[in-house]
Amino acid sequence: MNKVILMGRLTKDPEVRYTQTNNTLVASFTLAVNRRFVRQGEERQADFINIVAWSKTGEFVSKYFKKGQQVSIVGRIQTRTWDDDQGQKHYVTEVVAEEAYFADSKRDGETSAIENTFGETVTQSAEFQVTSSDDDLPF
Repeated sequence: MNKVILMGRLTKDPEVRYTQTNNTLVASFTLAVNRRFVRQGEERQADFINIVAWSKTGEFVSKYFKKGQQVSIVGRIQTRTWDDDQGQKHYVTEVVAEEAYFADSKRDGETSAIENTFGETVTQSAEFQVTSSDDDLPF
């Protein structure tokens, strides 16, 4: 099984390009993912992971994701190689995004209606109701 789940911050806005053969959208970006543990006396370390999102997921990412935003990505690890103009072989390991989600909390009172990677319209809101007793709960 090849499945990756990451949460981190975009280091810059996604870059968009289109394939030459069939004009398919490809969005690429780097995600800074904090390591889980911090050694005593040291700053928290982060890994910078290259992400590639194709087609509808790429459109979603290019439209809504911005530098510094915290996001969650579900995908798979992929490796590829190619030879450059000088005949030098290059290797790259990247995550191919299959799902993309917002992980930041919105500022108080802000709402936005967006379409997620599955084409469903989702309303994001930071507002919620606090109930004072269990009588108000729907279950």
